[in-house]
Amino acid sequence: MIRNQTLVVQFVCIAVFSSPLTVASNPDVDAPCWKHAEADTLRNHVQLTFSDRFLKAGESYFSPDNSRIVFQGIEQPAEGEAADEFYGMFVADVVRDDAGSITGIENIVCISPKDSANTCGWFHPKDPDVVLFASTVVPPTESFPPGYQRASGRYRWMFPPEMDVVKVRLSETDRSPDALTVLVSNPDAYIAECSYSPDGRHLLYCSLESNEGDLFVKDLATGKKTRVVGARGYDGGPFFSPDGRRICYRSDRRGDNRLQLFIGELTFNEEGTIVGLQREFQITDNEHVNWAPFWHPSGRYLVYASSAISHRSYEVFIIDADPGMRGTVKYGTNNRRITHSEGFDGLPVFDSTGQTMMWTSQRSECGTSQLWVADFVLDTNNPHAAREER
Repeated sequence: MIRNQTLVVQFVCIAVFSSPLTVASNPDVDAPCWKHAEADTLRNHVQLTFSDRFLKAGESYFSPDNSRIVFQGIEQPAEGEAADEFYGMFVADVVRDDAGSITGIENIVCISPKDSANTCGWFHPKDPDVVLFASTVVPPTESFPPGYQRASGRYRWMFPPEMDVVKVRLSETDRSPDALTVLVSNPDAYIAECSYSPDGRHLLYCSLESNEGDLFVKDLATGKKTRVVGARGYDGGPFFSPDGRRICYRSDRRGDNRLQLFIGELTFNEEGTIVGLQREFQITDNEHVNWAPFWHPSGRYLVYASSAISHRSYEVFIIDADPGMRGTVKYGTNNRRITHSEGFDGLPVFDSTGQTMMWTSQRSECGTSQLWVADFVLDTNNPHAAREER
């Protein structure tokens, strides 16, 4: 949620991967090398967005019933016109074959105001007509406050102070600011990286109001706002666990621009309002940039993006995030690589079944960031074995 999430991620000097998108007549010879390398984790790869429509697209999420996706993208400009500078927010219908497998998307619609900067889309868990996202609503100022940037200069996240959390009804949107309802706002601070709790009661988000990224929860039933993570450094990219009792996030707690993953166990008062964290667990502790964590629907694992291979080739990994039985904590074990292509692979998410993974990748022929989906075949009950082909 980089959260990914402008939180705009700009990858510079990323190698372009030029293998074909589909298996040719001799798959053993002509299939892309990543297809073979990922065979025990991902199968039946499908590219969802393409460079003929989008200069780049990314950070996508499924609706609760898996019939739609929300994502951010920059469309190809009309001839003679300049491309938009910032991401727009889009929704699309998922297309499936008779067997239920995803074959593409259709009915792509932009839902954000023209010329605004947008990120971090999310569907309401109970009302499929409502979408949450972060938006500047109007064109952001040209002078951005300092963003998060690795020393290599290979990417940078932008933090426009006009960025607020908004929601929109898909049945009523006309891309005008009047169609948006502002849920959280601060005229002096970037607010984004937002998502609902599974019951729709709480809003989780990141705010830079203290000049560092802190995590807040707003009880939408009472309006109460609570800072749940306020450690030094940039804490962001949070998501509720499937049962709503925990959150995952990443943090630059050491101030070295190398993000690490954390899980916090939430505390609730008698009225059911989140009032803080009971305990916090660090999931990764290394010299890499680890970010964009996302829960498997079982609540036992996280997928995330990491520079563990190199800063020129971010890849998706899976790691244990299971509190275990009878108090046995299994956080941060069984770390395993999921993707194996050149360039960037990141922002991984699951559908509600956990059998489909969607992510942002530069593996297409054009080398731009686009959306991909595949069957997730890793047996999460046995990380060293893959599920049988469906």
